Amino acid sequence: MSGVEASGKLFPGNGLRSILSKAGFEVVRTRGSHERWIHPLLPEFPITVAGKDGDDAKLYLEKLVKAALQALKGKE
Repeated sequence: MSGVEASGKLFPGNGLRSILSKAGFEVVRTRGSHERWIHPLLPEFPITVAGKDGDDAKLYLEKLVKAALQALKGKE
């Protein structure tokens, strides 16, 4: 299924935070259930992750993370 889970989600549950962390993104701010993640090489590309661990990521957030990872590949 090319990386897509049965639910149709690329990053089910806590997978999104794990992927961001492994890619070198760091949590720079937390407010309630929202976390702001920034990569040292991509300070112009902040990602805000909302929700609790175990919640599925929204489609717009999956697309944003995918774009950030592609931009990161271009900078390395």
